[in-house]
Amino acid sequence: MFSGIVEELGTLKACGERGLTISASLVLADLEIKDSVAVDGTCLTVTEMGPDWFYVDTMPETLRRTRLGSLKPGDKVNLERSLPNQGRIGGHMVQGHIEAAAPVLNVTQDGMALQVEVALPQELRSYIIPKGFIALNGVSLTIIDVLADRFTFALIPYTQEHTNLGEVRPGMLLNIESDIIGRYVVQHLQHYVGQETSV
Repeated sequence: MFSGIVEELGTLKACGERGLTISASLVLADLEIKDSVAVDGTCLTVTEMGPDWFYVDTMPETLRRTRLGSLKPGDKVNLERSLPNQGRIGGHMVQGHIEAAAPVLNVTQDGMALQVEVALPQELRSYIIPKGFIALNGVSLTIIDVLADRFTFALIPYTQEHTNLGEVRPGMLLNIESDIIGRYVVQHLQHYVGQETSV
């Protein structure tokens, strides 16, 4: 489990069909082989480590479902270690299970913030609501508005400076994880409504 509060920007050293090598410093402090790390919001297992890098395996489903398959050496990735038992949840409960990768449609300056518009995949429309939580590239954010085929969020300067969302631009893919509580509520209600109509 993660909180959606990015700890460090890592740099992709190498990438292939089977895994990623990422240079980092802060997250390595107490990291061990077998630990989970959110890489751009994707929960991955550390399988090798060095003094300033770690390696994670990536299976085909991960590369199909996320933006990780489109990255290249030198790209920045958001990193967060899994929550410790006594840790604070500064954002919201994030699993690290990416549901889709969607492109940025538009970026506009809005005072000190950047307002970002992202395409909304049809299969996620029931789970994305105005003022609700969303994790994008592993960053816990609040949705501003939702239309039939897109949604908007804003980035404060701190988030722009400390995550790779500061590089956001039209066409850039973002990893999306909707709020787990919202998903459970929608699934439960759909099941309940289905039972009611079949009686």
